[in-house]
Amino acid sequence: MGISTHILDTTRGRPARGVSVRLERLGEAGPAEVARGVTNDDGRVKPLLDVIPAAGVYRLHFDVQAYFAALGVEAFYPTVSIDFVVKAAGEHYHVPLLLNPFGYATYRGS
Repeated sequence: MGISTHILDTTRGRPARGVSVRLERLGEAGPAEVARGVTNDDGRVKPLLDVIPAAGVYRLHFDVQAYFAALGVEAFYPTVSIDFVVKAAGEHYHVPLLLNPFGYATYRGS
């Protein structure tokens, strides 16, 4: 099962290639990195994590500043972080990011 993500650049209508993505598990001692990757030509890091170690709160952190800089586009958000709850480690969690230089949206995908 695991955790996967993808990014669609809604301004260009294309996947966002080459974005660094970090997955952290949030706990009492603070965030702990559990996986990292870079989006492929289809804007995906699939899977980012094959097996979820435990239920809890996780954070996806996207370094979008480098992506927009490579396109020569000024952007408002240098990073995007999405916190979400994993209730059952045996389920699949897909967390897409819809991105443009001045906004973003997300949802739980399938």
